[in-house]
Amino acid sequence: MFSFFKKKTSSVAPKAEASAATAEPAPSSTAVLAAAPAAERHTWLDRLRAGLRKTGSGIAQVFTGTEIDDALYEDLESALLMADAGVKATEYLLADLKRRVKEGRVTEPSAVKALLADAITDLLQPLQRPLTVGEHTPTVIMVVGVNGAGKTTSIGKLTRHLAGSGQKVLLAAADTFRAAAKEQLAVWAGRNGVEIVSQDGGDPSSVTFDAVTAGKARGCDVVIADTAGRLPTQLHLMEELRKVKRVIGKAQVGAPHEVLLVVDGNTGQNALAQVKAFDETLQLTGLIVTKLDGTAKGGVLAAIALWARERGRGSGESGACGPVPVYFIGVGEKLEDLETFDAREFATALLG
Repeated sequence: MFSFFKKKTSSVAPKAEASAATAEPAPSSTAVLAAAPAAERHTWLDRLRAGLRKTGSGIAQVFTGTEIDDALYEDLESALLMADAGVKATEYLLADLKRRVKEGRVTEPSAVKALLADAITDLLQPLQRPLTVGEHTPTVIMVVGVNGAGKTTSIGKLTRHLAGSGQKVLLAAADTFRAAAKEQLAVWAGRNGVEIVSQDGGDPSSVTFDAVTAGKARGCDVVIADTAGRLPTQLHLMEELRKVKRVIGKAQVGAPHEVLLVVDGNTGQNALAQVKAFDETLQLTGLIVTKLDGTAKGGVLAAIALWARERGRGSGESGACGPVPVYFIGVGEKLEDLETFDAREFATALLG
């Protein structure tokens, strides 16, 4: 699974005679969620390939012919559309692929497949960025998504690895909309040995405010708020998410530091519609794409990547927001089925 690398910041040690009330705080740390060791990553890649087999089989069949001709490109166009890459991303990839074939003077269809992997990798590369916690104390993460996308389960998996890497995590049960949501999150809190803040019949904004305040008082490294699942067409409920975000900012200036959207990879182009709608409402900072196992619609990540590119959000190097990264992808319900996103791995798995 993904792991943490901690970088301690320099600090002056408190004097021995200082009292508990006046002693300097312990040095802060920055933790970056990075890829697992090579052996574990190889096992993960096998699971990813298996999960994307339905998507990749249709694309791979295109390259079994003997000629690089219009028929090959037409078949590839159909395969990419069937994989839910979308019209724009499909046109972009085909144009890029034809350029690579021409420049490389490629004559074998089997070699075109490798060039397509390169084209997909380059398109997805801006989405590849690790999640970092510890730059703020606590780092406040707000998690959103529609019901059924795997939001609460993803929070549980993320919490497991944060807590297992020495981070003190506090969960906020702000999903007061769905029955048993609080209980589900409490189960994950119990499994991971972390604390949870909840209220009986409480307002989501009130719960998140109390959680962030408690996280600051208890010296937590990370506070994760589970919010109510909703469709982006439910405008009054989307407005409530805006309120939750504003209230978090009142509890801690500059928070939330991450606004993560969990999307179901099986939903194809609908996933892209969700990304657009939630980003417009909340200005997303990252994505978790779940349930890629057994899907025939894995190409939607190409559509998301092209949207991020065309949206013109900037590179992030000059103070502007960069493309919304895909922090994690999931191929099942098990703990090890959630991993950091790697563009090359995904492109390779996508093409079988």
